[in-house]
Amino acid sequence: MPKTTCVEIPQEEPAQMLAALQRARYGYRLALHILRWCTAGRHPTEMAAVLCGSRSRVSRTVRAYQAGTLGLEPDEDGRLSPPRRTTVLVPTVRRSLMALLQAPPRAYGWCRTRWSCATLALTLQTTRGLTVSAETMRRWVHAVGWVWKRAKLVATDDDPQRVDRLARIRLVCEPLKRSEALVLADELAMHLVPTVGYAWMPTGTPVEGMTPGQHEKHDVAGALDPTTGTLHDALGPRNTNALFRERLTVLNARYPADRYTRLSVVVDTYQIHQAKPVEQWLAAPPRVPRLLWPTDGPRANPMERACGAVYDGCTRNHQRKRLPDLVVDVEDHLHLNGPWKYKRSDLYFEPAVTTAVENIAAEDHAKVAA
Repeated sequence: MPKTTCVEIPQEEPAQMLAALQRARYGYRLALHILRWCTAGRHPTEMAAVLCGSRSRVSRTVRAYQAGTLGLEPDEDGRLSPPRRTTVLVPTVRRSLMALLQAPPRAYGWCRTRWSCATLALTLQTTRGLTVSAETMRRWVHAVGWVWKRAKLVATDDDPQRVDRLARIRLVCEPLKRSEALVLADELAMHLVPTVGYAWMPTGTPVEGMTPGQHEKHDVAGALDPTTGTLHDALGPRNTNALFRERLTVLNARYPADRYTRLSVVVDTYQIHQAKPVEQWLAAPPRVPRLLWPTDGPRANPMERACGAVYDGCTRNHQRKRLPDLVVDVEDHLHLNGPWKYKRSDLYFEPAVTTAVENIAAEDHAKVAA
């Protein structure tokens, strides 16, 4: 037995001990001590001094017990037990939280598409009987390595003709002669309503983008020459087959027949590229064959990256109030910020595509020999 119970404690430890004792209320230890001392007739001031708390805490505990909101309920054996509450993310709770995050909220009866900290806390309380606040749940979600960020849209890329179309584009690109050209075509829309995106701004002062009274838009039909990085464009109020034919006319003039015996144009499966007037235009100069991109395969199209550069440089968070001014910005961007040299995606060099290229080349050689 020690001769005396007096101990020397470092100066910073009493505050830490008090904080630990105050946090113990999540385990209802202080509440149980207070209720037992109340039955013994102890004065609230005395209890507050001994428990290193306050009289208001004693009063809140008594009121909660009298109102039946303290949460003390009998277990299966008839013994009183407090509800489980903790601010520590133990392994079992971590596994339960990960299971919730990886499932949609509708699987647990919520009429929503995204989890919030409040709904996670309520669902954990229902499934595990564990009560935590939304802020504690926010800390737990960060602790398991999850963050709140914008989702990324991806294409399905499940075209059954994907390999064949990639192989035919690659077959035209690789033996490209000086008298042949290949352009990658696509369209983009310029909206007077600005596309909202991330930007630097003062803390607590969001930058506002004004919406026009009446929405307007303009379309740009672009064609990228991957060899030189030149981006040819045609502008129009609507994305129609007439705009596509205008772009073909521009390409036909910039790649004259006396210098280029073949001008291959790669487009997607949008209906304007296969309209009857377009078919008639393509039949007139047979030196302009049309190739098709795989359906829902933006990674195979470098023109998508050029369109993304236009959005980043001109239309996202723009401050223009008149559509003609926005159109001029896009034209300046296309003419000044080049060349647009993008490498082909690794999709073109997959083993299946390489095999398809060899098979198509062998078939073409057999036809010529016959």
